[in-house]
Amino acid sequence: MKKIINPQKTAWVSMLKRPTQTIESVENTVISIFDDVKRNGDDGVKRYTEIFDGVALDDLCVSTKEISAAEKALSNELKEAMQQAKKAIEKFHLAQKTANVFVETVEGVECWQEKRPIQKVGLYIPGGTAPLFSSVLMLAIPAQIAGCKEVVLCSPPNKKGEINPAILYAAQLCGIDKILKVGGIQAIAGLTFGTETIPKVYKIFGPGNQYVTVAKQLATKYGVAIDMPAGPSELLIVADDSANASFVASDLLSQAEHGTDSQVILVSTSMEILKEVEKEIEMQLPLLSRKKIAEKAIANSKLIFVESKEIAIEIINEYGPEHFIVCTNDNDFYIENVQNAGSVFIGNYTPESAGDYASGTNHTLPTNGYSKAYSGVNLDSFLKSITFQKISEKGIQNIGKTIELMADAEGLTAHKNAVTLRLNSLKKL
Repeated sequence: MKKIINPQKTAWVSMLKRPTQTIESVENTVISIFDDVKRNGDDGVKRYTEIFDGVALDDLCVSTKEISAAEKALSNELKEAMQQAKKAIEKFHLAQKTANVFVETVEGVECWQEKRPIQKVGLYIPGGTAPLFSSVLMLAIPAQIAGCKEVVLCSPPNKKGEINPAILYAAQLCGIDKILKVGGIQAIAGLTFGTETIPKVYKIFGPGNQYVTVAKQLATKYGVAIDMPAGPSELLIVADDSANASFVASDLLSQAEHGTDSQVILVSTSMEILKEVEKEIEMQLPLLSRKKIAEKAIANSKLIFVESKEIAIEIINEYGPEHFIVCTNDNDFYIENVQNAGSVFIGNYTPESAGDYASGTNHTLPTNGYSKAYSGVNLDSFLKSITFQKISEKGIQNIGKTIELMADAEGLTAHKNAVTLRLNSLKKL
């Protein structure tokens, strides 16, 4: 990891740059595949599945037989762990339900807001070297609680044409029966346009690599909503002498092992903790099953020393991390002053891994600085707020003149007339 001591503010932008490609560098590929899938449907999807995933598929759908086999393939211990995680995630997301809002803004003018589920949603679950079955729980559970009518799950197959059994079991656990063996750009394109097999959806959820992220952004140009731009994983930790260096190192490595384009950063007001963490990383790294991946990610990562917590929090808010761990003598300061973060983990015994799996919070979070404007996935992500209003005779009399004056000032005479006619009809009574 690169060590940076008291960086000048003018250098922060370059210091905090993510190790990701520019949108322009992948956009042409994404546009080309979108156009192909739009024109050729399943044939286009299958062609790119063969190119990128190395398997030629006759059928994109996962069968009930495959789902049953997946359940048998998993250990009881893992299934029980997933069931426990499901309960925690359900509990946290059920608590996010809110009551309808009702207000009489003026006598006779009733306004209220009700929430409705998004009817058709697509869930993208990464496969590859780390099949994220936990993401199935994180997305399917709130979709189920929200009451989404149609939930479609896409995940890339392996070279045998199979989806990881844990992904299939998690989907079954959450009541999803439409599962497709499709990954990458072609999956997002299929959900955007619809094909003979893949239903068109109204909103797409789920993390992915840079290509998937750009594909989701392109989907919005065709009227499909997305949860957020969620690309390569990232973690920022702020720690001082009160932190446990081995814990800090393990958290940094836990995110580094996600992918070579992941980024982890440690910000500290203590040179000693930086040195201790650096040593711990050197000790723990060789023991990892994904050592080579973590090594490349660590090469893109940084140890940053600053002289005060005020400078530290300013850097943190400038970076806007996906995951933010706080292990200091003054955790409250950082909790109160953090403005830009996807999810915050507090204290020595709160690893980021807890949020990834079983604490209950959602792990689908904004990356690449998007936490400055986006929230992580939550129950409201699967709902729409619809406003209603009902105006009585008394109500239109109370606000009618206001509407007429404002419409007239904007030169919208039809708007004014719609009120004037009603007011005149009441004068005749």
